[in-house]
Amino acid sequence: MATSYPPLDKRPIANTICLFDVDGTLTVPRLTVTPEILNLLHTLRQTCAIGFVGGSDLAKQQEQLGTSDIPVTSLFDFCFAENGLTAYKLGKPLASHSFIQWLGEPKYKELLKFILHYIADLDIPVKRGTFVEFRNGMINVSPIGRNASVAERNEYQRYDLEHKIRETFVGILREKFADLGLTYSIGGQISFDVFPTGWDKTYCLKHLEDEAKNGGVEYTTIHFFGDKTFKGGNDYEIYEDKRTIGHSVTDPEDTAAQLKKIFNL
Repeated sequence: MATSYPPLDKRPIANTICLFDVDGTLTVPRLTVTPEILNLLHTLRQTCAIGFVGGSDLAKQQEQLGTSDIPVTSLFDFCFAENGLTAYKLGKPLASHSFIQWLGEPKYKELLKFILHYIADLDIPVKRGTFVEFRNGMINVSPIGRNASVAERNEYQRYDLEHKIRETFVGILREKFADLGLTYSIGGQISFDVFPTGWDKTYCLKHLEDEAKNGGVEYTTIHFFGDKTFKGGNDYEIYEDKRTIGHSVTDPEDTAAQLKKIFNL
């Protein structure tokens, strides 16, 4: 694929950016992006700005969207990992923030201790490893463990939908730690995110607003594509935000179909 694109202020569809969730939107959850989706994004990038906004850290998004030879930061104009707490514009890092500094070590340890005890006592068919993953802007909690295989993830997702394991867990945390100012967001197949209220995916929009304030492009049209757009899903806040035009998708094929229709690709 060609790597040359018009400058951000010279894209044919002016003042417009398309933001994409990753799992379930650009890729099958935890799997790699297809050449077809990459080619479509390449074509779209010739006409307007593009970016991804995902809850995972940049390393996981590199695994899914990039290759050993192609950094993910070269495939998008804006890369918003961890909801934008870790962010890049045209391959260069933007300002980042830390969950642990915001919450403080004593409160974090209290929260973590409760979560680990709860998971230890949880009776579910399968448990693997990495039940709590600490990220720059949040923690990710998985009752089955993030080391589960793809087949185990699929089976757990069905079990979770039936028995509401994550939904119940989140409800208990909201009640017990109501004073901490945290948001709990269920996303993907096996986990949920915990982060300061306001640090959901709408956080990435701050970077776009700063872009305009600092003499860059003012993005007056922001399209967002995501699959977890229901209330409680990790795409809900940005999908419903008045600054965005939300598009709910079911899978990468649906994302491609909607892009082709909207932008005549």
